[in-house]
Amino acid sequence: MSHRVLRDCPATAIPAGNPVTLPAGSEVAVVQTLGGSVTVRSDLGLLRIARGDVSAIEGVSVSEQAAESPGEFSENAVWNALKGCFDPEIPVNIVDLGLIYDLSVEKTDSGAHSVEVKMTLTAPGCGMGPVIAEDARQRIAALPAVERAKVHIVWDPIWNPRMISEEGRKSLGLE
Repeated sequence: MSHRVLRDCPATAIPAGNPVTLPAGSEVAVVQTLGGSVTVRSDLGLLRIARGDVSAIEGVSVSEQAAESPGEFSENAVWNALKGCFDPEIPVNIVDLGLIYDLSVEKTDSGAHSVEVKMTLTAPGCGMGPVIAEDARQRIAALPAVERAKVHIVWDPIWNPRMISEEGRKSLGLE
């Protein structure tokens, strides 16, 4: 099904990660609506539309996966926040894809929390890495009592499909 772009819309080219503008009046096909953003196919190729710009696409809306809103901070809340992040080409969250290698939580002097995550990507040099990492960082930073959130992209060990969780494998039809 085709959707019309109602106004000029900022987007990110996939997989290069370059910013582009999807012109008003363009026709797009929705490929994926996960994690609050939308992946569309257009004359410009495959594009990611950020959650704040989805209203520019006629007839398209997204709803965040209703992650339980924690009353207080926990490491589990961080993992749940990360499960709201998706690679725009793969309909599995970054946790179940096996992209999260390390999660570290420390108390700050103020009694809040500093969270650092080490993650990788499915392919070295993927231009979407900074976009995905920033989405993860914003989700962590929005949690209660988080003072600092950092997400580092690492390449060791190199990701491979065996790192996908059992749930992720089922979602992809691999089991």
